[in-house]
Amino acid sequence: MKRIFIIVAAVATLAADEKLGPPIRVVDPGAPGKAPSDAVVLFGGTNLDQWRRGDGSKPKWTVENGEMICKSGTGDVFSKPTFKDAQIHVEFNTPFMPDAHGQARANSGVYIHGSYEIQVLDSYQNPTYEAGSAGSVYGQHDPLVNVTRPPGEWQTYDIIFHAPKCEADVVKQPARVTILQNGVLIQDEATISGPTGGGDKGDACQAGPLRLQDHVYPGIKATLLKFRNVWFRAI
Repeated sequence: MKRIFIIVAAVATLAADEKLGPPIRVVDPGAPGKAPSDAVVLFGGTNLDQWRRGDGSKPKWTVENGEMICKSGTGDVFSKPTFKDAQIHVEFNTPFMPDAHGQARANSGVYIHGSYEIQVLDSYQNPTYEAGSAGSVYGQHDPLVNVTRPPGEWQTYDIIFHAPKCEADVVKQPARVTILQNGVLIQDEATISGPTGGGDKGDACQAGPLRLQDHVYPGIKATLLKFRNVWFRAI
């Protein structure tokens, strides 16, 4: 008994002598379908109040069953809130288009700052050209692996984006991006060498919006892309 008492006393003394570190900000991490407590929720399932078209007008996308739906020809949408460095979460669902192939099959995109496209495509058993598949930094980097789920299933992009570093409005270090698709690392600190194809060529040193693409493909009458649970956390 004496030996046990000595051990307990020693532990108590160490605990009393510990110096507390600085407080760490507490964030509720959320849950599936629920954003972290410090996130800016761009779409939570009810309305498109946080979005606009390129000309500033109201989006022509629709909201059904907690999902934002893009039908071909309704135009891209841009988030009203902007950001620089950020953690970005997007869930998407591509339609089943068995008669379409390559870039014609469920094409869309997640544009960071409206400039840098992370490709959305049905890449399930659907090969396409280099740096054009789902998870690509479009035209620049293929994903490390193809983890695309079959069409009709929900998928996730979790993106860590570091905006260009500038001095006196001159880019000194280009943007970088790390991406997990469906929980799997597909881009690892990939350098983005300027706006990707179709990206806005605005001021790279300023904050920018998230842009979701409406892709109209020749010969394809309609593509219905679904998105849900879209949010970002400023870093």
